[in-house]
Amino acid sequence: MNNMNIDLAKIKKAYIIGIKGSGVVAIVEIFKSLGVEITGSDTNEKFFTDEVLQKLGVKYFEDFSQDNIPVDTDLIIYSTAYNAENNIEFKSAKEKGILMLSYPEVLAMLFNQKYGIAVAGTHGKTTTSAILASVLRACEIDPMAVIGSRVNKWKSNALIGKGSHFVIEADEFQNKLKLYQPKAAIITSLDFDHPDSFKDFSEYKKAFSDFVEKIFKAGFAVICGDDANVLDIAKNATCEILKYGFLEDNDLRIQNYELQVADNGEKFQKFNLIYKTKDLGRFQIQLVGKHNVLNVAAVVAVCLKLDLDLEKVRIALKDFQGISRRFEFIGKRNGAILIDDYGHHPEEIKVTLKGAREIYPEKKIIAVFHPHSYSRTEALLEDFAQSFDYVDQVLVLDIYGSAREYSGSVNSNDLVKLINKYSHEKAEYIPKISEVVNFLQDKIGENDVVICIGAGNGREVAEELSE
Repeated sequence: MNNMNIDLAKIKKAYIIGIKGSGVVAIVEIFKSLGVEITGSDTNEKFFTDEVLQKLGVKYFEDFSQDNIPVDTDLIIYSTAYNAENNIEFKSAKEKGILMLSYPEVLAMLFNQKYGIAVAGTHGKTTTSAILASVLRACEIDPMAVIGSRVNKWKSNALIGKGSHFVIEADEFQNKLKLYQPKAAIITSLDFDHPDSFKDFSEYKKAFSDFVEKIFKAGFAVICGDDANVLDIAKNATCEILKYGFLEDNDLRIQNYELQVADNGEKFQKFNLIYKTKDLGRFQIQLVGKHNVLNVAAVVAVCLKLDLDLEKVRIALKDFQGISRRFEFIGKRNGAILIDDYGHHPEEIKVTLKGAREIYPEKKIIAVFHPHSYSRTEALLEDFAQSFDYVDQVLVLDIYGSAREYSGSVNSNDLVKLINKYSHEKAEYIPKISEVVNFLQDKIGENDVVICIGAGNGREVAEELSE
């Protein structure tokens, strides 16, 4: 990371390898706002980011070739999925000695110059960082923000604010946490993940405890006090610690929780927040699942530390419409409800499907699961097999590899056999999206809910079924 003292203000022309990445596209927005000329490249697969790039008027190639890179490029930014072995542009730029930085390095350089608030944890960080940035904006803080998914109201995943605060979703993959110097942070949860980056849970936890330890002394960490692993990694913090959750010994406690379903089918969660001994009153959100009540409590804790107007915070929370791919209603087919969710870790899947069961107690719930990455599927196979207790049927697609992996020692059929071992004939292996669509299209009706879950492109099942 010897490049971290570069003056980004001197960069006039940048080229991005992997420009469609959900985080990368936020850097494109920030650089454009600074007057930097940007071009880039990626595969021809379509993502929500294509629309964002087109709206920004950024030209990009849908293939990789050394001829794509302009001769007068000052800086090359690359997605960490690419290197000299698997990408011709990367190799060529390295040989020519052009200045190169990874996307996380660039994000860290921008973040570390500001009052940076990092949202980290195994689950919930995308939603929590999106809520936090939205609330700060509503309180006229005008923050910068970089989130890993499209925020529905922004129609993008970045906020280009002029204020001094910068909110990021801090991803632990490849231990990118070591690049950030946060003034404050939220830690939402801790479960073993990314077995391709960390050899075991203790190494994974160490990445987080090192991160919490370096939070600015005069800053603060907001941590989930209901999670023993989170409490564990916060032990060596030198900054102030604020705990939130449902349990009694938290500084900010959730009480009087209720789920309400309106006549038109809209759902609300309502709850009180108690800070130490003071009741902050009733809060209401449109998001579903108790995990989102926890996410909101984390945001309110930050707002208390920043001394923001609680009434503005309350209104902004009630108004927040969510982010794409988080329990997102896609449409209906023959009266069946179609939902898409990004949950791709056993704990996330369990929590999401439990929330679905609370909302639809009488309906048949069918999960269409797209396992994401061979290494994660193999490392957590037993846990995945026990994640589907709250649904009636599971259809499992072929594993979605990544830019780093094309095959592994497990396959989707192994998972199906294991699910069926715990719950007889609940799961079925259907390799392709088109085959799942054909399988479901005439079978589903009024009494069914189809939830496409996973970080792959299983969402297409819901989109193709939607009338």
